[in-house]
Amino acid sequence: MPRPTETIAALATPMGTSALAVVRVSGSDTKALAVGIGGAVPRARSARHTDYRGQDGRLLDDVVLTFFEGPRSFTGEDSLEISCHGNPFVAQKILEDLFRRGCRPAEPGEFTQRAFLNGRMDLSQAEAVMDLIHARSDRALAAANQQLRGALGRRMQGLIDALVGVLAKIEAYIDFPEEDLPPEDRDEVLREIRCIILENNRLSATSRYGELLRDGIKTVILGAPNAGKSSLLNRLIGKDRALVSSEPGTTRDFIEERIIVGPHCLRLIDTAGFNPSPAPLEKLGMLKTLERALEADLILVVLDSSERAAPPFPPGLLEKFKASTTIIVLNKTDLAPDAKPSFTLPGAAVVAVSALSGLGIDDLQAAIVGLADKEAHNPQDMVAINARHANALTQAQAWLAAAERKLIANEPMELVASDLRGVMGAFGEITGRIDNERMFDRLFATFCIGK
Repeated sequence: MPRPTETIAALATPMGTSALAVVRVSGSDTKALAVGIGGAVPRARSARHTDYRGQDGRLLDDVVLTFFEGPRSFTGEDSLEISCHGNPFVAQKILEDLFRRGCRPAEPGEFTQRAFLNGRMDLSQAEAVMDLIHARSDRALAAANQQLRGALGRRMQGLIDALVGVLAKIEAYIDFPEEDLPPEDRDEVLREIRCIILENNRLSATSRYGELLRDGIKTVILGAPNAGKSSLLNRLIGKDRALVSSEPGTTRDFIEERIIVGPHCLRLIDTAGFNPSPAPLEKLGMLKTLERALEADLILVVLDSSERAAPPFPPGLLEKFKASTTIIVLNKTDLAPDAKPSFTLPGAAVVAVSALSGLGIDDLQAAIVGLADKEAHNPQDMVAINARHANALTQAQAWLAAAERKLIANEPMELVASDLRGVMGAFGEITGRIDNERMFDRLFATFCIGK
């Protein structure tokens, strides 16, 4: 049976006028609340249509109650979802009534925190709830769903099981030194630790993939002034986001927009053009352009098809251009259809477009998807660790390396065991199988109210 808990309530849908709103309740007094609101406890996992009457007997709304009996609920305790009309005033009145009946307002992320504390999910699954809510692309959605269903937890459990096995062998050396265990047993421990190191490294390698999924693929638009960079940005995002003028140097700062191209989310960044003789303000814009370009995951080099001279790219930037992450965009080809690009990069795709008319934009999007597929490729069954996981795996790697060195140097097994316990602690931070209440509070405080 779930332990008695305070009963919490919060709006689980966004504030604002809509067809429906959902108020979520969870805790030990949920059944009593359901009786007080609608006269009876609804059958578990079945919707019940009823009037919602406040403590004073006044009719507040026409609602649907759905009861989830613990431990077979999201939080692992008795829970109730109240679907009311999506008038913010009505939802607020229901919340105020629930608070008068003894509920307290839920803290940010408290419903998911209770699910974790009641063993309904591990910590990596709890984090996946937020990834699912904020997913901006098909790939991000798929990865969040995989993690919510325990993909990362299973990988970590495999590592933990292997580590426990190694520690058991080492304990034999520590507890029974008089048995004179053969040297090959020590070699076997070393082989097993190296297998754990290999799997730890494989999992760490998904950090880059997770970053691209959560933050978007940083795609920077570069070129000379008046090459049509801002027009291209507007065309790709489908609205006039950047000012467009025939006067060179209109863009003095970078403009960023998120767009979906195929299964990917792109952080599309329009930048100031590179001008060999810039005005002071334009020069500052060019410095920011260089900063954004050096951080880019993908680069779109926009060329004016009527210009024969190559853009004046700084030497440091030219080293950033790679065929695997760069597309040459030959713009304004409606005016010069047979033009040749003034700048080329061996192996890089060249796409002719007209940002003004939309000619070639479909080809450009296809080329972007092709590079993004390679840049955001992850062969690890859609597991995509976040920065917190990556930090824990880095700590684990340091402990594993220390244990490996001690084994090779034939140092005492007690020291090796100490290192491996450090590994266990680092692994535990990912799944949450450690007693670290402060970490939990910081983590769940990033959730939205009602989640």
